[in-house]
Amino acid sequence: MITYILGPLLALLPSRWRASLPAALYVDWQKAAIVSGFAEIAAALVAMMHWYSYSMMRWVDNATAAAMDGKMGPGVTTHEIAGATYLVWMTHPVTWAIVYFGIEGTVRVVGAAITENILGTLPLALVDKVFGILFGRRQEGSGSTGDRPSAGLASPVAAIRDKVITAALPQVPDELSFLENSAGEFLEIRACRAKVEWIPPKIVCYEKSYYRLEAHSRGPAPRPFVYVLLKLSAGVPGRSVLQYQPAGILVNKRN
Repeated sequence: MITYILGPLLALLPSRWRASLPAALYVDWQKAAIVSGFAEIAAALVAMMHWYSYSMMRWVDNATAAAMDGKMGPGVTTHEIAGATYLVWMTHPVTWAIVYFGIEGTVRVVGAAITENILGTLPLALVDKVFGILFGRRQEGSGSTGDRPSAGLASPVAAIRDKVITAALPQVPDELSFLENSAGEFLEIRACRAKVEWIPPKIVCYEKSYYRLEAHSRGPAPRPFVYVLLKLSAGVPGRSVLQYQPAGILVNKRN
């Protein structure tokens, strides 16, 4: 029930905000995003009809009154008034804003239904980015040498590409590599499928140890999704901590 009532509103949020929601608030994000996208399209259509009816009627009446008062010069016809009014309506910022949200809703529906890429709305994403710049927050995916596979601001084209790539790959267990150098202990995970909510600098818990996701990049098949995590000296369980409990037998490598 939450998925269809509260979920469509929460699906408008950037992925970083959704990831910080309480774990008890379970939402099927794919279904919620599809409903949210259709609702956005419907709202844009209704807004467009109301805006067209209101603006055209008002502007035509004003232009007709001005023409009757002789303010528009002699010989002005009703067709010229209607054409000029329609041109103003077509180029008005409100018209373009409504068109944008209709297109955004369509992209969000396609992204959720076909690529399972949950996209928030652009205005909130810009707010999140501005706050990140103002308060010096580390940008998502910083340090990654490849494209981000699945995030709120990820390109739908990249998501479709990921879908095509993974469709031909076999379902194989993750490959783990434990590395250590002067910077600390690292866990490198190579997976055959993208981990949607794994966005730097999220905290991941694996076998009672806590790791901070540093970066993710692309690698060769059959495990093209590479995640690099730094082991933390201590960690505290929390709602935003990602629990890594892979199924199947892991392929482990220790270096």
